[in-house]
Amino acid sequence: AMGGKSQAKALMQKAGVPLIEGYHGEAQDQDTLIAQALKIGLPVLLKASAGGGGKGMRSVFVAEELPEAIQAAQREGQNSFGDGRLLIEKLLVNPRHVEVQILADKHGHCVYLFDRDCSLQRRHQKVVEEAPAPDLSPELRAAMGQAAVKAAQAIGYSNAGTIEFLVANNQFYFMEMNTRLQVEHPVTEMITGQDLVQWQLLVAANQPLPLAQADIPLDGHAIEVRVYAEDPDNNFLPATGKLTYLRQPQESRHVRVDTGVVEHDEVSPFYDPMIAKLIVWDESRDRAI
Repeated sequence: AMGGKSQAKALMQKAGVPLIEGYHGEAQDQDTLIAQALKIGLPVLLKASAGGGGKGMRSVFVAEELPEAIQAAQREGQNSFGDGRLLIEKLLVNPRHVEVQILADKHGHCVYLFDRDCSLQRRHQKVVEEAPAPDLSPELRAAMGQAAVKAAQAIGYSNAGTIEFLVANNQFYFMEMNTRLQVEHPVTEMITGQDLVQWQLLVAANQPLPLAQADIPLDGHAIEVRVYAEDPDNNFLPATGKLTYLRQPQESRHVRVDTGVVEHDEVSPFYDPMIAKLIVWDESRDRAI
């Protein structure tokens, strides 16, 4: 139900989850897409409906660029995902990317484990993530959490999942749902003291969730930085080769390292260039930084 962005938006509209103004219809001819983009009002964001990781995305600020941008986004969507369908959204300038971690079991329980700010990105790929999202009012935090639970319940979901929102001017809008555990889940584990993989195993074994919403603690602040094999002299493009030297910090209550590599490993071109994650926790955001 959440695999295609357009279909997901139609479902969320029905469930009453706030959406950015946009077009996620079936008609995909160029004339329709141009007309819809102009109706929404420029600037707009074109997105591959089946997409992810920034592939098949184009920001368009002037009408003359629409035909070429539509073709390019369709081509990229087709090549990357075997699906050239697009959706169009009003482009929010400098919004924050805030996502809510949810967990649902097969007994009708669904909770949110607070939120993460993932606004620091490069080429639409996250680089730094933190939990909880800074500078959210308690009211906005609760409203987003409740909307995320509503979204999961609308599709009868069970498992760990993430509902991604864009936040601008104290308003939030549904972007997409990731129906899995995400790379940045450790920051949520650090602030709640919960093991989300263990929760997933309990759900898979048909057990109820271990905690009710009111019992989930929120303690301190956590930040994750992704460590990438990239070439800073070449616009940070992915780099391959041998890891000749690798030292990582001592792990503790404050420091966690998740990695899939050891010294002398070869970084190949066949996988994502992320080779490790450094996750830190402390009692305040300043101390975590």
